[in-house]
Amino acid sequence: MAEQRGDERHAGYVRESGQGAGEPRRRRVRPEEARAWEDLVTTARRSVSDGLVVGTSGNVSVRVGDTVLVTPSGVPYDRLAPDDVTGVDLDGTQVLGTLVPTSELPMHLAVYRTTGALAVVHTHAVHATAVSTLVSELPLIHYMAAALGGPVRVAPYATYGTDELAENMLRALADRSGCLLQNHGTVAHGATLAQAYDRTAQLEWMCRLWLTASSVPGLTPSLLSREQLTEVEERLRGYGQRG
Repeated sequence: MAEQRGDERHAGYVRESGQGAGEPRRRRVRPEEARAWEDLVTTARRSVSDGLVVGTSGNVSVRVGDTVLVTPSGVPYDRLAPDDVTGVDLDGTQVLGTLVPTSELPMHLAVYRTTGALAVVHTHAVHATAVSTLVSELPLIHYMAAALGGPVRVAPYATYGTDELAENMLRALADRSGCLLQNHGTVAHGATLAQAYDRTAQLEWMCRLWLTASSVPGLTPSLLSREQLTEVEERLRGYGQRG
């Protein structure tokens, strides 16, 4: 657990070739990594307070250069401290810390290897997970689908933490910044942790909206056309403040 200290707390840490048993692998944390870790922990805790995850479900990562900082496996986010920095390289070799990285590391690394993303948020959000059990693509219930690159696809189910799940996710994410994982949850990425988190929240909101509208007896929600969504995509390119 993160609140424990001392090498004996982690039976599963990674060792460099030539290191003796009981000697954890660790290098000095760079200032930019320390700042990124602080932001990562804040984002992870927010996912709990916003109800997107329960307990230690879900995970968050951020890329700093060629190092990926990621939440550790099975550690409650409120127990993570500054010296619990957990990081791997793009091959998955642990280069920072002794806490075992999240079991969903293959998904995170797959995103970083194939996109320009600098942050990834994975949750088990209730409404999004419910939708993932019902359809193969989230119906176009709202134009904010355009902010994720288009209609949100559902990646076919595969066991968590596997390469198969990572491959399914990548196909669902093609030309998208977010997708659903069947009977599992959500994945969204962005240029910053704030952007990845906002996309996650928007996806959960759209799923909740569709479930709510679909639950009215005798009525069917009106949906947007692909042409209408394309028009929104063009308008979003100029959205926000300039300067």
